[in-house]
Amino acid sequence: MPVLPICLLFALPLAAQHAPGNDFLHRGRMKADMQFLAGDGMRGRLTGSAEYNLAADWIESRFARIGLEPASGSSFFHRFDLVLSRLAPGNALEIGSGDSRRQGRLREDFYPLIFSPTARAAAPVKFLGYGIEAPHLDWNDYAAPQSVHGAIVLIFDGEPGANDPKSRFDGVVSSESSNPIRKVLWAQSHGADGVLVVNPSHQENSRDSFPSAARSIWPDQPPHLERFTLATYANRIRIPVAQISPALAEMLLGKPLAALRTEAEAGPWKTPLRAAHSATMHIALERKIVEDRNVVGLIRGTDPALKDEAVIVSGHYDHNGATAEQIFNGADDNASGAIATIEIAEAYMQAAAKGQKPKRTVIFASWGSEERCCGPLLGAWAWVEDQVWPLAKTVAVLNMDMIGRSEEVPPGGGSRFNGLAPQTAAQNANNVNLIGTSYSPDLSKAAGEANLFDLGLLRRYDNSRSNHLRRSDQWPFLNRGVPALWFHTGLHPDYHTPYDRPERIDYAKMERIARLVHQLSWNLANAPSRPKMAQPRVIPQE
Repeated sequence: MPVLPICLLFALPLAAQHAPGNDFLHRGRMKADMQFLAGDGMRGRLTGSAEYNLAADWIESRFARIGLEPASGSSFFHRFDLVLSRLAPGNALEIGSGDSRRQGRLREDFYPLIFSPTARAAAPVKFLGYGIEAPHLDWNDYAAPQSVHGAIVLIFDGEPGANDPKSRFDGVVSSESSNPIRKVLWAQSHGADGVLVVNPSHQENSRDSFPSAARSIWPDQPPHLERFTLATYANRIRIPVAQISPALAEMLLGKPLAALRTEAEAGPWKTPLRAAHSATMHIALERKIVEDRNVVGLIRGTDPALKDEAVIVSGHYDHNGATAEQIFNGADDNASGAIATIEIAEAYMQAAAKGQKPKRTVIFASWGSEERCCGPLLGAWAWVEDQVWPLAKTVAVLNMDMIGRSEEVPPGGGSRFNGLAPQTAAQNANNVNLIGTSYSPDLSKAAGEANLFDLGLLRRYDNSRSNHLRRSDQWPFLNRGVPALWFHTGLHPDYHTPYDRPERIDYAKMERIARLVHQLSWNLANAPSRPKMAQPRVIPQE
């Protein structure tokens, strides 16, 4: 990640006392809400389940009872669609021409990516490095005069400098430029007939790594945790897309991937490399539309010059559901953030009843389908794409996700704790991680000024191999140029297990964090100016 320039810090009124309504926030009400939202009866609030829909209805009823104004016309629901795909008969990939042809084997040599449409392509293959078009980062693999129009584009998975903390692509965090959906849309915009993706790192692992990956995407039986695509994105893609094995990619190109990877890491791809063989691909998927909802309300600002600007306070309400044997209650992840959002909203309405209202509008959002791959954060991305409230008028996003525990990373914790140093819950008993601070030092400073609650504010995970920066709902906003912070008390061994239960929540700490977020939101809503981004970080629009 590049060194960030120092910005002029925006003016905030010094918070000499608590914001109106701050003393209203109380752990007792949050605990009572937790018993319901993360109780066994809600069965983990899995996207598409009856309990997930009940959770949305419950949050809506709370927003209405509090007296918030709906954010989407007359409804508290911001509706969007997801796409669920299944393999259909007829998937095929053939390489070569004339008498020299090879038929690819499904889940051995290739597999469709879940967002591909049912489509065919037969064309020469051209290799284009990582296939990234990111002028905001001074990187464009499509800058060469030679066209990929009418070709099947073969690209590497991921991004250059993936293990380099100084990479322009968000350091060691997987940037949005590595998102395969973005890559396919870029290829399509340049006239490609299809896209093949290869992960060169597979060849560094065991011989069976590609078939294992294929079967994790397309198992013989539908998995408990389904993979969805935001319909907004799926509907834009018109060309077939498949992942292929490194061995098949080398056969296509007639060259070893290691040498090509070295060249692709060195800088933007200069000239599309025509493969030694052409390809014919037929992708066949059955699609099902799954209706989904964010729950969003607001309190309208009072200042004529500022009320069209908004501060968003948020936390997602979904989790990982239940099986016949166990329930993934998701108390910390993320009933804690969803409940704190409700409590903060009620604090605002308590103050409003006494005539104390914010100058800017404050929006309260419970995002749907944060957990669901691929990629996650689907409710927040849907809001960003729809711009129900214009992003240009969005001052900041304060996102709460897992605010009810203390970070605990056991030695040898494995891939669940990748990139995190061993630490105990006792060490972090007073701490909360602020993630996204490097994008807006203004907002980071404002959070410090709002900390009247003696919390330890840690700014340590923006450039971490843990990929924290892109793992919660502030990420879509950061990629659209909106200052945003994630308040996060950290991972722990109960994370994404049946042991993330209401009785393990630290309600006193959860209350203090909710009071911090409330204070910060009030300060931002009443400041004469708004926080700025440190530098442009906006991904190009397709």
